Amino acid sequence: MSGTVLVVDDLLPNIKLLEAKLNADYYMVLTAKSGREALSVLETNQVDIILLDVMMPEMDGFETCRAIKTNPKFANIPVIMVTALSEVEDRVMGLKSGADDFLTKPINDVILMARIKSLLRLKAIIDEIKVRSESLSQFGIDSQIMHLDLNVLTNAKIILIDDDLAQGNLIQKYLTENGAIVDLQKDPGVVIEQIKSFLPDVIIINSQLLNTDSLRLCSQMRSQKEFRNIPILLLVDEDEINILVKGLDIGVNDYIMTPLDQTELLTRINTQVKKKRYQDDLVNQLKNNANLVVKDALTGVFNRRYLDIYGKKIIEQCTSTQTTLVIGVIDIDHFKKVNDTYGHLAGDEVIKKIASLLVENLRVTDLVVRFGGEEFVIILANISMEDANSVAERVRNSVETTTVISPSDGKIINVTASFGLTKVQQGDYLELALDRADQALYKAKESGRNRVIVL
Repeated sequence: MSGTVLVVDDLLPNIKLLEAKLNADYYMVLTAKSGREALSVLETNQVDIILLDVMMPEMDGFETCRAIKTNPKFANIPVIMVTALSEVEDRVMGLKSGADDFLTKPINDVILMARIKSLLRLKAIIDEIKVRSESLSQFGIDSQIMHLDLNVLTNAKIILIDDDLAQGNLIQKYLTENGAIVDLQKDPGVVIEQIKSFLPDVIIINSQLLNTDSLRLCSQMRSQKEFRNIPILLLVDEDEINILVKGLDIGVNDYIMTPLDQTELLTRINTQVKKKRYQDDLVNQLKNNANLVVKDALTGVFNRRYLDIYGKKIIEQCTSTQTTLVIGVIDIDHFKKVNDTYGHLAGDEVIKKIASLLVENLRVTDLVVRFGGEEFVIILANISMEDANSVAERVRNSVETTTVISPSDGKIINVTASFGLTKVQQGDYLELALDRADQALYKAKESGRNRVIVL
């Protein structure tokens, strides 16, 4: 996930060092040498995240952060405070100023990139809520954006998987003192079924479980739809950088260094609970606010009319911010034969099943549209083409291995689907991108159906 990072520091060597690290990971970098200059940069540029030094003359980092977070135009931009100060009081002051995270100098590259990626995911969700709210407002539908307090741990549901009793009890104590509901599990074997009934906001896993491979447990969770949108945090020792890197690669959202720092623990979990609640709010908005004007009556996914407005907005946003956007067109193979053989009621059941499989396998920030008849359109933002292809293959396989029961005679119906994907290019508009995805779909049909083609 790429984005634009604003680096704010009064010392040029510090700016150059961070700029080099960020450029190496393909981030766009803007710079400012003071708090006032940073506010000026924000007025004229699209910024996704801010790295803000604390110790600056005139307007220090705390004051700058307060100015950013109290301005409605910038309040949703994540701020990471960068400081040479390691005192707990300084971290607390940063959080009270509105900072979303903090890093202590000297900065570890792996830690820096992990923090940025975690907060960029949160911002992507918030941006998606804003775009969809604006799209719904054009239909006269009021869609309010959730506003969360700095501390959202009250009533947050957390599952902690840790067989180190002393550490587990200490974490449980810290979290419950701040209003969270903590389920401490010592036996990972029963965790997955427990999570399905408990429905947590966050899962915390000790990387050093005695009888279980912690990373395999994380991977297993990420592969199941019930856990796809639940943030996972890994407890790691300071010398376990290799384990941390592997964890982040398989879908761990963030991590907490041990031995524990209470302030850091609360900050990390607070950020992930915010992310989860924003996601939940997005889902609830889409369920509660979208009516027949923008929803397809048969499947419950969005209709073509909504795509016309939302698609234009999201393409404009992604091209202006240079964010990757993938559009896909999906068509059910030999659908006329299904209607002719089993009847139109059975055909409707097949269409509904394909729509549900798309929704289940995509992220809450992705868009699923019934384009017409047996054809669907998907829009995936902040995703590489390689990952988008993997997602499409996962859905294609789900379709191929799922059966539908004919409502009239109880017969089993098996279907497949073909996919055409394309990446939105600079200068693209909705119709042009859709046409290119449709050409890819046509090639998938020509080459034997039940496959994904990228164009």
